[in-house]
Amino acid sequence: MAQPLSPAGHAHAGHVHHHGHVHAPASFGRAFAIGIGLNLAFVVVEATWGVFSHSLSLLADAGHNLSDVLGLGLAWGAAVLARRVPTERRTYGLRRSTMLAALFNAVLLLVGVGAIAWEALGRFRDPAPVAAGTMVWVAAVGIAVNTATALLFMRGRKSDLNLRGAFLHMAADAAVSLGVVLAGAVILATGWRWLDPAVSLLISVVILVGTSALLRDSFNLALDAVPPGIRVADVRRYLEELPQVCEVHDLHIWGMSTTETAMTAHLVMPNRQPDDCFFRDAAREMHIRFGIEHVTLQVENGDPDNPCRQAPDHVV
Repeated sequence: MAQPLSPAGHAHAGHVHHHGHVHAPASFGRAFAIGIGLNLAFVVVEATWGVFSHSLSLLADAGHNLSDVLGLGLAWGAAVLARRVPTERRTYGLRRSTMLAALFNAVLLLVGVGAIAWEALGRFRDPAPVAAGTMVWVAAVGIAVNTATALLFMRGRKSDLNLRGAFLHMAADAAVSLGVVLAGAVILATGWRWLDPAVSLLISVVILVGTSALLRDSFNLALDAVPPGIRVADVRRYLEELPQVCEVHDLHIWGMSTTETAMTAHLVMPNRQPDDCFFRDAAREMHIRFGIEHVTLQVENGDPDNPCRQAPDHVV
């Protein structure tokens, strides 16, 4: 906590942590296991009947569901790794693995989109016969499986990027399966074989749209960007309004994982040496107001003869 000022005029605050959020591996381990089991079984069924019925829509959806199984496995593994205790070499533990899993999951989905779209364009030139009836009932099972899996992650989607990715993918898959059902029904009624690759392209668009936000957010977190939902100006304003604080600089906010946020800042307080209560209350308010759990504050006297090198905004 508060320490005597060093010759350079700095004091470093200790850390007060508030863990009001729910960690994914603790509460969603069973959800991951059930979701992976359901989708893996469905992938086998869907791919088998996709080959049997010559349906690119079913094969495309099976490939996408397989990527979701891999994505769920990565997210689950990363969430478990994030709970590993820190070591001398990895002083933050392995929390960042959840960001890397989300980023890899988004890239994996984009690769799948390209493969599906390429094959669909080829089918437009030479449409293959399709067992539309098989398409309909297999995709109907997919609606049930994907909806059930999405519901498993609904509760945690707002607080964890990994869980949000899982929820969005499963919800998108349910919508895609519904599209396959409709396509099969129309093919049965009209014989329009071109509708099968058309639905495959639609699947690609749905996946692309659903993945773009996940890719953007995971990429930003991997580069230590400010997590979504936190405005730096609001955090700075709160710190500037603390008693006896006349300036705030070197403010940094970043994600330690997909569920935890950290912050560091320098507080210029020439007329006060804050005590432990000051730091404790500031950390508690940072958690309540902004969802920031890991707070580090450095106090400076503001001595003009010993200016802080990080005071300018462009200096890191």
